[in-house]
Amino acid sequence: MIDKQLIIDAVEKAIKDTDIFLVDVNITPDNKVTVEIDNPTGVDIDTCTHITRAIEAEADRDVEDYELEVGSAGLTSPFKVKGQYFKNIGNDIIVLTRDGRKLKGVLKDVSDSTFTFTISKKVKLEGKKRPEMVDEDIVMPIADTKSVTYDIKF
Repeated sequence: MIDKQLIIDAVEKAIKDTDIFLVDVNITPDNKVTVEIDNPTGVDIDTCTHITRAIEAEADRDVEDYELEVGSAGLTSPFKVKGQYFKNIGNDIIVLTRDGRKLKGVLKDVSDSTFTFTISKKVKLEGKKRPEMVDEDIVMPIADTKSVTYDIKF
């Protein structure tokens, strides 16, 4: 099986000094290599081609045959690295917590181990007849989530 670290090193070398970041590298037992990258402004085909060529320059197909796919992390895929959190600050997200709660809000801030998002909820305020919508900031440890995804709205 092809060496995963070889692929990671080739990608990191190709994206050095850019705002592109590596999301994931997956290698199946039959040597299908899938590389996911992202960028705050999106990923274009030229970027994928550049990274593909960089990998092919490092991993000789004559030594070990492999199938290679380089693309952007899917819009509906869960966030895997901090760069995806930073990219989505100000966007709507869906958070699935480890205890089974599903929360929707707007991503506000990211730190090394937590992220902050704002949810809107109905609250019965004292002196009011009807509940009103109130924004509440939630600070969530990244480790306490099963998944965080971008909330696509049509």
